[in-house]
Amino acid sequence: VQLQASGGGLVQAGASLRLSCAASGRTSSMTWMGWFRQAPGKEREFVATISANGGSMVYADSVKGRFTISRDNARNTVDLQLISLKPEDTAVYYCAAATKYWLPRGTQSYSYWGQGTLVTVSS
Repeated sequence: VQLQASGGGLVQAGASLRLSCAASGRTSSMTWMGWFRQAPGKEREFVATISANGGSMVYADSVKGRFTISRDNARNTVDLQLISLKPEDTAVYYCAAATKYWLPRGTQSYSYWGQGTLVTVSS
């Protein structure tokens, strides 16, 4: 499975962005798909994840109410809508795919990773 993230950019605080991740290859093996982010000098952290059928979503407390994850299995894409962006949201955002059906816990639960897309939020 190959994952390609896009949609990052430089925006001002309060703005919105939509990140997209396109999957290719053996996509039938994908179950949960998630987004993580890594700010400069910090560890990669969980942002959001969505189940295989799109019926369950889990969010980090820091983004609840501002970010929305969605997926389109017909197109093999997973999107992350970001609104009310804050400078502390600045990071490289990575999409990831798991292959197990239980809720993934941490980066080690995801088997495939995209290359990341940079989101920079200025104050």
